[in-house]
Amino acid sequence: MISLLMLITLLSFVMILAACASDPPPTSDKNRLFAMDNLVAWCIIPHDNQDRTPLQRAGMLHELGFTKMGYDWRERHLPDFPDEIRTLQKFDIELTSVWLWIDDRASGGLLPEHNRIFDVLEDAGVSTSIWIGLHENVYAGLEDAQKVAKVAGIVDRVHERARESGSTVALYNHGGWAGIPENQVRIIRASKYDDIGIVFNFHHGHDQTDRFGEALEIMMPWLETVNLNGMEKDGAHIVDIGKGDYEKQMIKTLLDSGFSGTIGIIGHTEGEDVRDVLLRNLDGLQNIVDELK
Repeated sequence: MISLLMLITLLSFVMILAACASDPPPTSDKNRLFAMDNLVAWCIIPHDNQDRTPLQRAGMLHELGFTKMGYDWRERHLPDFPDEIRTLQKFDIELTSVWLWIDDRASGGLLPEHNRIFDVLEDAGVSTSIWIGLHENVYAGLEDAQKVAKVAGIVDRVHERARESGSTVALYNHGGWAGIPENQVRIIRASKYDDIGIVFNFHHGHDQTDRFGEALEIMMPWLETVNLNGMEKDGAHIVDIGKGDYEKQMIKTLLDSGFSGTIGIIGHTEGEDVRDVLLRNLDGLQNIVDELK
């Protein structure tokens, strides 16, 4: 009887070990940050020398393993925007963001093409994050407090239009006064709304390279996406990830910060097939992540 009991106990122990061995290892937050399903393909429409159709673009992203895309456009692309949304849905690719460029032509913060975008989102029943980029001529000549008030007013008007489709808005650093993290936070705090986000672009953040840790801490409560790039402080503006001098340390800082938003992989070069650019950046990011393990 004792030997039978011992045998049953031993078999139970073996079964427990086997069950544990079959479970996948837990994914750490650091590994999760750079998983393919957390990466957003960004700046891939105007900069593609293949001038892909929405179907070709979605097929290419699906082939590469992307499940998220941000919509960076020029006016010539807008007639295809409804088809873009439908095609992304067919490939189970999330439209995570739509870029809005605001300059001094915009009365009340919105141009006719901006309203066309919002109309399409509403008709499609799609909500997303509206990334607001600001030209410096929007606030040129104003005193500092006036800049905050004017930009906050624009953000509020865009927000009011965006929420008709269930969308939110985020400030997109594109250089200048409005791209400085401290000023972005002041704009958000001056807004009427408490759900404004921040998107930080490495390729528009060269002036923050030496203080990225400090800048990251300032932005963190509102930070939703970080778009990566190779960083040469005094060199080329757009560099493949892994080919610059600073991005490895900046990516390590990002990992160590506990940031848990999405990561953008850009296709922003001129005269190239955007597929090749995305592949180089994916490879460069993987090399850096492997080195940091």
